[in-house]
Amino acid sequence: MSQRILILGGGFGGLFTALSLSGRQDVTLVSDEDHFLFKPMLYEYLSGEVEAWHIAPDYKELLDEGTRFIRGKVTGINLDASEVTLENRSEPISYDVLLIALGAATNYAGVEGAEQFTLPFRTLNDANRLRRRMTEALDRVPPASAPQDTRGKLTFAVVGGGASGVELATKMADLLRDAVKRRALHGEPRVLVIEMADRLVPGMGQEIRRYVEDALEATRVEVHTETSVVKVTASGITLDHQNAHTEIETAAVVWVAGVRVNPLIEQLAIEKDRRGLIIVQPTLQVRGHENVFALGDIAFYQDVVPTLSGTAQLAFQQSSLLARNVKAFVEGRELKSKHFVELGEAVSLGTERAAVLSAGKVIGGPLARQARFAMYTSRLPTWHHRLRVGASWFFEGTEPRPLQPLGF
Repeated sequence: MSQRILILGGGFGGLFTALSLSGRQDVTLVSDEDHFLFKPMLYEYLSGEVEAWHIAPDYKELLDEGTRFIRGKVTGINLDASEVTLENRSEPISYDVLLIALGAATNYAGVEGAEQFTLPFRTLNDANRLRRRMTEALDRVPPASAPQDTRGKLTFAVVGGGASGVELATKMADLLRDAVKRRALHGEPRVLVIEMADRLVPGMGQEIRRYVEDALEATRVEVHTETSVVKVTASGITLDHQNAHTEIETAAVVWVAGVRVNPLIEQLAIEKDRRGLIIVQPTLQVRGHENVFALGDIAFYQDVVPTLSGTAQLAFQQSSLLARNVKAFVEGRELKSKHFVELGEAVSLGTERAAVLSAGKVIGGPLARQARFAMYTSRLPTWHHRLRVGASWFFEGTEPRPLQPLGF
C-alpha cells in the first residue's frame, strides 16, 4: 500500500525532495507561497538582472501531476496523531511519513524598533519593497541639492555582515550610484553595513575575502564592524561602537542579521540543541520518531563542514539523501548517511562583478559574474526550467534595470 508522504516547506529542501520522490509515492507538498524562490539570486532580482519567473517559478509548473500541492500556512504539527493543521483549513492532513523543511525566521534579537521599522530581505515582495524605497528616496532629492544633502537623503543601512549583507549592500550601492549619475544629481549615496563581529563574512576563506573587501571599497560601502544596533526608528538607526552611541538618519534599514528557529519547531516536544534546532540522526530522521525527517535551517546535522550550516546549499544537498532514505524507509530497506562538504562559493559583488570559489580556485570580476550565473543555472529546479532560464540569460542578457523615477 502506498504510504502518504507529507512535506512541509517548499524551499530547497522541501521542493527538491518532492521532485526526487515524484511519481513513486503518494506525495503532498505544503507551502505558504504559490512559488519556489531561488534565494541566492534574490539580489539579482532586486537589481533587475533577472526576472521573477527566472528564480520564482510556480510549484504547479515544477511538480508533476502525481504530486499534490497545497498552499497554506502550517499552524500545528501533532506527531502523536500523525496530523498537521493548516490555517483556513478545517480538517487536518494525516500522514504516514512527515518531512519537515519549514526554514527559519528572521531574528531581530530584541532590538527596539527592528521588527517594526526595518525591511526584511527574504521574499520577492521584500525585494520589491526595497527597490521601491530606493526609488522613492531618489525621487525626493531635488536636482539642485548640495552633495551633503544628496548623501543624507540617500543613506541606507544594511544590518548583518554575512554573505547576504555584503551581496545586498554592494548591489544597492551600484544601483543607487548609477541612478544618481543618470539623474545628474550632485554627490553620491551612502550605504552602510553593520556587523557585530570584528570582520565581515567570517565563514569565508582569505582568498575570496580579498575580492569581497575590494568590491566593498570599489562600491564605497561603509563597513562598521564590532558595532551593534541599539534602536531603529522610522527615520534612522542608533549604533553602538565601543560604548559610544551614534544616531544616523536613514532612508531605509534592511535587516539580514541572522535567523532564528521557526516558531512551529519551538512547540514540538522533540530533542533539540541549545539553539533550538531539531537534532537529527545521520539518516535525517528525528530522534524518537522514525517516520519523521527534518532538514535545512531547522535541523542540526552533525556530519557537515561548519561553513555549510544554515545555507541553501546544505538543504539542496540534504534533499538527495532525504529522498533516498524516505524511499528506503517506505520499502523497508536500510537507510544511509552522508558527509556534506562545500560544493563551492559564489558571491555577487554589485551589478558588474562577483567572486566564485570552485575546486580550490577563486576567480573574481565580470568573468566570475558570468560563472555565477552558469553555476546557478545548473542548480535551478527541473531540467525544463533550467533550459528556459539558461536560454533567456544567454540570448536576452542579464543587464541590471536602472532605478527609474516612479511613474516613468
